[in-house]
Amino acid sequence: QGKLVESGGGSVQAGGSLRLSCTASGFSEYCMGWFRRAPDNRLEGVASIDSKGKEAYADSVKGRFSVSRDNTKTTLYLQMNNLKPEDTASYICAAEWFESKCSLLNEHDFGHWGKGTQVTVSS
Repeated sequence: QGKLVESGGGSVQAGGSLRLSCTASGFSEYCMGWFRRAPDNRLEGVASIDSKGKEAYADSVKGRFSVSRDNTKTTLYLQMNNLKPEDTASYICAAEWFESKCSLLNEHDFGHWGKGTQVTVSS
């Protein structure tokens, strides 16, 4: 497999939007997920998408965030709208070779991780 490299983070005001990207060469048939590590170091599953395009979201982001992959499945995206200060975190891309567990967003099931991109939302 290749590497997972995130980009697109930044600082925005509450209510704003950001689009994160994760280059994921070599992971086209993998379950892909976005996790975030908050300032208190807590890791939370945010969204996932399996190789067939089935999406799953944490309750905290439903209706505001959208996960997608490009047609070649080499890039993963996370569109984040109506951002809130509590969304402040390092957003990390992850991948693993399974489908049934993809929607569970359990960090212990993922074996491939990026280094993260920082998102800061001010009130």
